[in-house]
Amino acid sequence: MRHRLRRLGAPLLLLAPSLILLGVFVYGLIAANFNTSITDNHTAAQATGQEPVTTVWFQNYIDLLGSDDFQHSLTNLVLFTVVFLVGTMVMGFGWAWMLDRPDRGEGFFRSIYLFPMAVSFVASGVVWRWLLNSNQGESASGLNRLFQMIGLDFLQNNWWNNITFGITAIALPAIWQLSGYVMALFLAGFRGIPEELREAARVDGASEWKVYRLVLFPQLSPIALSALIIIGHMSLKSFDLIMSISKPANYQTKVPAVDMYVFKSSFNYADAAAVGTILLVIVALVVVPYLVRTHQAEKR
Repeated sequence: MRHRLRRLGAPLLLLAPSLILLGVFVYGLIAANFNTSITDNHTAAQATGQEPVTTVWFQNYIDLLGSDDFQHSLTNLVLFTVVFLVGTMVMGFGWAWMLDRPDRGEGFFRSIYLFPMAVSFVASGVVWRWLLNSNQGESASGLNRLFQMIGLDFLQNNWWNNITFGITAIALPAIWQLSGYVMALFLAGFRGIPEELREAARVDGASEWKVYRLVLFPQLSPIALSALIIIGHMSLKSFDLIMSISKPANYQTKVPAVDMYVFKSSFNYADAAAVGTILLVIVALVVVPYLVRTHQAEKR
């Protein structure tokens, strides 16, 4: 036993600074956030210590989840995530499929597709705010003006000002920005499949479509799962893109992260912390099963 402790001593000593920082600034702050979320700290006077703060346990969570406004935010989050995921996966996979076979101009197109990733969400949000302007008719601008110029007036709409599906319009710039990342993942997957497998399938008489459908696509399922998890958890935490397009926060485009910002701005720290905890649980429900599955696969 003493010998094992000596063997573990040096690795633990090397890991100690990282473990301490992780414990304090990740798990410690998560615990502090949860502690705030179960209090009645809803006013500026309580936030500054002028009034006492008491524990109300899970009342804030019950009130939030029962609120029509917060349910609308959760619905928006689901809509945004679904459109974002489907759009990035379809476009990213399509681009990777087209670039799979080496050809002239591949490097140029790969750079074009990856370029949006270099732009911050705030910067692209400012541009897309103009592109998704809701003005129509003589005062139309952005995409509505483009549709007007090419005779597709029926495509003009209110975009993110639409009270029912406004959040789905904001998914468009998100798809534009991250489809290149998904393309890079799938393209790396295509290039990682040995050429011998393709040739063997062709020798057996498989058409090019069957080569992809029966040989290549099944081997890309782990990459597809990774892309879904990464893009999914990014969409669940989306804030800067939404705020830069629809600032100040609008009812039609608000999501839980925006609610958290609004609560904090009005010194309602308890509800802001409760929203943060709910988001953490939602992200954990997406990420943790993936981590467990990956760990089990590595043990086999």
